[in-house]
Amino acid sequence: MTFKFDKLYRLGAWGAAACMVVICALIALQVTFRLVDAALVLVGLRRLGLGITGVSELASYLLVGATFLGLAYTFVHHAHIRVTLVISRLPSAIRVWFEVFGLLVALVISLLLGYGLIELVRESLQYRDVSSGFLSIPLWIPQTVLATGVGLLCLALLEALVIALRIAARDPSSFREATAIDDSETR
Repeated sequence: MTFKFDKLYRLGAWGAAACMVVICALIALQVTFRLVDAALVLVGLRRLGLGITGVSELASYLLVGATFLGLAYTFVHHAHIRVTLVISRLPSAIRVWFEVFGLLVALVISLLLGYGLIELVRESLQYRDVSSGFLSIPLWIPQTVLATGVGLLCLALLEALVIALRIAARDPSSFREATAIDDSETR
């Protein structure tokens, strides 16, 4: 399948990658600070006490961003785990309708999740909720990233559903599984 909004999904993947890089940098910096303190104690000097307050809290918010911003990209590039043991044995004309049903269920669940997340962001803005850890991060920030990732997934699912419905209506016997590698990907 060719997705029209692939650049948007790639942007989400770049956001996910940026979150992972920041997590790695924060953790590496924290470990370096601890190693410096341990080395100073080892040679008989006092610790400097360097550290980044709230690293675990920041890392957890960034992990949420990395996970959810990458959802649409992994879906359109067939990197989600799919169990096709039963439907792979069905004829293409029937398999396409199973695909449509699965995409429809996934889209409905994702839309419900997205709606709930938007309401959560709205509520966090209304009550000015902040995190309860060392850092007082306004909760609408990580929640907005979460809702954006789910929104991108909803768009990708909708696009895949439209494509599958077109195939089902025009020529169901030409349907290939969404996990099949395109000829353009092997070159």
